[in-house]
Amino acid sequence: MSQQENLFKPIGQLAQDTDARPEVDDDDARLQEGGEFQEGNEREVEQVESLCMECHQQGITRMLLTSIPYFREVIIMSFRCDHCGNSNTEIQSAGEIQPKGCIYSVHILNAKDLNRQLVKSNTCTITIPEISLTLPASRGQLTNVEGLVSDIVRDLSLDQPVRKIMDPATHDKIETLLNRLKECLDDDDDDEATTGEKPEKTFTPFTLKLDDPSGNSYVQFFGTTSDAQWSLRAYNRSREQNVTLGLVAEEEDASAAKKESIGAIDGTRPSMTEREDGSVVPEEVFTFPGACSSCGHQIDTLMQRVNIPHFKDIIIMSTNCEYCGYRDNEVKSGGAIAEKGKKIILKVEDEEDLSRDLLKSETCGLEIPEIDLVLQPGTLGGRFTTMEGLLQQVYEELSTKVFNTGGGDSALTDSEDKGNFAKFLGSLKEVMVAARPFTLILDDPVANSYLQNIYAPDDDPNMEIITYDRTHEQNEDLGINDMVLTGYDNEHPEVAAEGGDKAE
Repeated sequence: MSQQENLFKPIGQLAQDTDARPEVDDDDARLQEGGEFQEGNEREVEQVESLCMECHQQGITRMLLTSIPYFREVIIMSFRCDHCGNSNTEIQSAGEIQPKGCIYSVHILNAKDLNRQLVKSNTCTITIPEISLTLPASRGQLTNVEGLVSDIVRDLSLDQPVRKIMDPATHDKIETLLNRLKECLDDDDDDEATTGEKPEKTFTPFTLKLDDPSGNSYVQFFGTTSDAQWSLRAYNRSREQNVTLGLVAEEEDASAAKKESIGAIDGTRPSMTEREDGSVVPEEVFTFPGACSSCGHQIDTLMQRVNIPHFKDIIIMSTNCEYCGYRDNEVKSGGAIAEKGKKIILKVEDEEDLSRDLLKSETCGLEIPEIDLVLQPGTLGGRFTTMEGLLQQVYEELSTKVFNTGGGDSALTDSEDKGNFAKFLGSLKEVMVAARPFTLILDDPVANSYLQNIYAPDDDPNMEIITYDRTHEQNEDLGINDMVLTGYDNEHPEVAAEGGDKAE
């Protein structure tokens, strides 16, 4: 273990050791014959000769083994060819592929946020939603947010003179993108050095998202993980991602995917079938053709009926467009409207409660009094997830609104309002990891929501379920007051209206 600590010293300690080391002559620092370092002049950076892929001469690759605080051990490599001047840098993870992939989201609101350290592995995809920019997976990097954006501007600017002549339309689109990226950089110092005056410039905020299926990327947070502008979400990799990472053999994946698709390619997936009594076959996945609401391509909507123990049947519908990436999922109740409403109150005391299954219907409201969080019915739609997953989605939705840079009605423009909302998001992040006890209240007037009882079939000591009679206003909002239950199929509408029973 001591050997590992010596090999992978923290990057800050390496910098301090380098500053404290006495200067030595270049000749004294050279390697002796046999490849061993001279006594007393051991260096942290390893040097090896390697082939330059530009001129095919021998260059020098320097490797530094270090660890990044709050992250993990990495290998930083730098190549330089003295013959042709070719150079590049790269970072590789010194550890193993993580059990889950990760998605980092950070809101860059001012010039200080540009200094956030960033580790990008060679499997990481970077997205800036405000300008619809996506960087595919490429070589690994150890940089900061400003360096990453500067590299994007530099790479896109290289071929702009040629594009202006060969493809003016593409040149104009990229030029617009470059102008928006430059607005995200803090280059006031350069302007001041050029003009002699410091211009008044408004920083353009943006959102940076890193999606790495290997889990070996990282974005620095300020202070603690309760940083309101920073969030991390772990997810289970798909089989395609496991194949890309080399964790699953391609042949094995192909046969498994064929079985999982249930005829998505060869057309053997069953169409919508019913039993003789008209009910849907449970646990069977059905397909409905339709059009994508985002791009208009023909896509399939998947539907499955699922039974939740100690509750009722629900219907889960999922839509995924492979053309534009649009995704949507929805949960519907599979039963009748209950006679009474239901309120579920859970006192959350530890992190274990966050793993409870939770079904939130479209008519359910959510409240956490300790942090003044109130979600009206209809917010987020129907969701079947865990308590942790729902709170994570609430955070993502609210953080997008408060840090929205589009300037619309949903964007907060007052600095005091943003400060208060950022403080609220910090409290929400504490609730997301159960760092403080809190109370979760689900209020559903049609009783179609559910929170798992981990003590079932016994009562949960921390959960209270209250049934209540709906008010006339609630029935009016739900459309129950004018709902005709019998006599609606009579030949004469007036008979149905007079003789048909209405819901109480």
